[in-house]
Amino acid sequence: MSRVGLEGRVAVVTGAARGVGELLARKLSARGAKVALVGLEPDALKEVSQRLHGDSDHWYADVTDQEAMTRVAAEVKERFGKVDVVVANAGVASGGPFVDSDPEAWRRVIEVNLIGSAVTARAFLPALLESRGYLLQIASLAALTPAPMMTAYCASKSGVEAYAHSLRAEVGHRGVRVGVGYLSWTDTDMVRGADQEEVMRELRQRLPWPANKTYPLGPAVDRIVAGIERRSSHVYGQWWLRGMQGVRGGLPGIIGTVGQREMKRFAPRLQGMRTGLVGAGGAADEAARATHRS
Repeated sequence: MSRVGLEGRVAVVTGAARGVGELLARKLSARGAKVALVGLEPDALKEVSQRLHGDSDHWYADVTDQEAMTRVAAEVKERFGKVDVVVANAGVASGGPFVDSDPEAWRRVIEVNLIGSAVTARAFLPALLESRGYLLQIASLAALTPAPMMTAYCASKSGVEAYAHSLRAEVGHRGVRVGVGYLSWTDTDMVRGADQEEVMRELRQRLPWPANKTYPLGPAVDRIVAGIERRSSHVYGQWWLRGMQGVRGGLPGIIGTVGQREMKRFAPRLQGMRTGLVGAGGAADEAARATHRS
């Protein structure tokens, strides 16, 4: 598939203060794109924006807030004149047994990862329709296979994958391409935050190769950039994820059987696990909501 140059293109990245979003913003900027950063950490977003190669700006917004995101979309278009690419990357995670999970944290994972992605698309689609642009929805290995102790995250990523596939069929004839990006365990604050729980870390390490590894961030983001340049329908942050598509139908049965054995093994150690959002991004989300409530 031929590549579309990014020079002069306007790209929006949500969840851009750290991790995948931050590095993606840097790499898009290095290729000549003008970048609009969106997230919950204004100071961090400002620092990222100031380090980019070319024209950029940043906006504070909760991706689940339709009014705020509609305002951001209007301001981004006014600032840059158009929008060519939108990467719905913002996401949070929680872990642990569902029966002991924090209902608010569980719901928040669904709200940010699934509803927030739809809110982002709803806000920016008018501009993408004008530019015949490209929307990349970041999903996960969790969309391809279920995993115990990750009910909210798997539900949100499976949902957002299905939503993006449906949207692709709706807007393709109007010139807008929609892609889904898949990432396995990648070295981000979210994954490191999850690894602080010993049980979660050990459970992940017991997965079969190559799903038991943490992969470096740089090569994964390079693959995402290449997918954006190709306006790809599917983008794989790690080479082996493409092969998972062919076997995903059988994975729930396997996980259901093997997972029971693993959960029995870990059962005595499950009491007292942290049930909130994980990592620095999760902490930022909790802090922003606490400020809003006060």
